Amino acid sequence: MTATAPTPGGGPPRTLVVRLDSAGDVLLAGPAIRAVAAGSAATALLCGPRGEDAGRLLPGVDRLLVYDAPWVSLTPPEPGRDDVLALVERLAAERFDRALVLASYHQSPLPAALILKMAGIPWIGADSEHYPGSLLQLRHRRAPYRHEAAAALELAQAAGFALPEGDNGALRVEDFPDMKALTGAEPYLVVHPGAAVPARTWTPERAARAVAALAAAGHRVVVTGGSGEASLTRRVAGEDALDLGGRTGLRELAGVLAGARAVIVGNTGPAHLAAAVGTPVISLFAPVVSPERWLPYRVPHLRLGRQDSPCADSRARLCPVAGHPCLDSVTDQEVLAAVTALTGGGHRHDAPLGPKAVA
Repeated sequence: MTATAPTPGGGPPRTLVVRLDSAGDVLLAGPAIRAVAAGSAATALLCGPRGEDAGRLLPGVDRLLVYDAPWVSLTPPEPGRDDVLALVERLAAERFDRALVLASYHQSPLPAALILKMAGIPWIGADSEHYPGSLLQLRHRRAPYRHEAAAALELAQAAGFALPEGDNGALRVEDFPDMKALTGAEPYLVVHPGAAVPARTWTPERAARAVAALAAAGHRVVVTGGSGEASLTRRVAGEDALDLGGRTGLRELAGVLAGARAVIVGNTGPAHLAAAVGTPVISLFAPVVSPERWLPYRVPHLRLGRQDSPCADSRARLCPVAGHPCLDSVTDQEVLAAVTALTGGGHRHDAPLGPKAVA
């Protein structure tokens, strides 16, 4: 199938990028979206409600459309004929020339592609292991175990889009505030204990012990969390840390993370947000999914966690092993050593490790 799509009049296309998952997934689409924007007259992003705030932070997005896809959402709505037809009409009114459907390696892009075809979009590209019939004009095959951000960019490049000169392809967000008024000006570490998928982060008890150990070692600690995580962050922060649970939206969280020396976080959206603001990440990575695809991208990072756990590659949302050993068995000494390795005891810009550093 062709990798190029002519537009009426031969000018740059109006392009739609689809990424229907969570905030972290949308952030990982950022380099691909910037490549699309560099070669398009206008670029829109169709995302799910959990990715909307992230989409508003991405350079290159001219317009944002939101749809809660029943084949993607963690709490999927029942498919509704009226909802689908309303989306079709909304997309048809935009008169897009091209579309790229970005999806994780385990997902099919074809339900979204069908809706886009119903909306009259003449050219659609996606990674697909399944026969697409007439739904895709570019059926691309991603390299095995490719990082999600790299795979998305490679799809965009196969469709004829390229990053602008000087863009190194790292994650990036824009228009986030300086948060010193909330965090204080002194150097600090961030511990983000929550995750939409509980198996991918510490238990609250283990996170609280880590915060206490970091504070005892002389580190100032800030604990972050979303609007529904205030009780979790209060418990984890205790008397040892500044509790910002429920006090920041995603834009403000970007500012908090940007000011940190390093971030300690599970495999969840704020890990990718930290990467997008250039802050080193200590990644508490449970082996329920592949680290090659989901580790913090193009930023100094260290991975902590027992990768030989029985839960490996299970895609479990709740830990299936008593005691959550893959992450809760990580010792305070390992955490403290990782902080020293990433920060060098100084400010985060002195981090000695390169962008692919992994323990």
